[in-house]
Amino acid sequence: MKVEGGRLMIIILMGAPGVGKGTQSVALSKWLKIPHIALGDILRKNVLEQTKIGKEAEDFMKNGLLVPDEVIIEVVNSRIQEDDCEKGFILDGFPRTITQAEDLEKLLGSEGKKATAVFNIEAEYKHLLERIIGRRVCKNCGATYHVLHHKSQNGRHCDVCGEELVQRKDDTEETLNNRIKEYEEQTKPLIGFYEERGLLITINAEDIKENITERILKHLGESV
Repeated sequence: MKVEGGRLMIIILMGAPGVGKGTQSVALSKWLKIPHIALGDILRKNVLEQTKIGKEAEDFMKNGLLVPDEVIIEVVNSRIQEDDCEKGFILDGFPRTITQAEDLEKLLGSEGKKATAVFNIEAEYKHLLERIIGRRVCKNCGATYHVLHHKSQNGRHCDVCGEELVQRKDDTEETLNNRIKEYEEQTKPLIGFYEERGLLITINAEDIKENITERILKHLGESV
């Protein structure tokens, strides 16, 4: 499907926690000039703004329950209908299950659209652990850094807004192990789902982020 000013691109990034999906999403968004849509971010935005969907999601989240798939797909659908998604978008953190992938496929199909590519980003456990434990986040604007691979200028404050950098409470080995177990059980089956559709491309994430971005762009037929 063509859109004015270039082809429509709908990109899905999947991979274990800490593999760098968010980092690559931001880089690809800047290069391709399409929005990066992180499920967690849009859920929090809807809750903060107390939208109808946000109120529904908040009720489940407050009680420690998983937000149902029908609410999740409603949140995603609302976001991708916005004007900035006209030429495509990058999905990070969604879909997480086969059911969500099927729902997304139906949603896109109802508009005559389909995913362009699904990138499965992989790295060994030791690299995931290093990334998670070394991650630092600006408590004001949310910019992300790393104590080894992407330091801020002085190592303590954000280069964007100058606020203090902090380590998230859940950036621990125990939390990583729990999230990896959840990923193995719920999300990893999507590899086979997207392989069957000829959409899956596996990318090794054990490299500097710029090289990973370049490989993804080449798979998309973009000159770097």
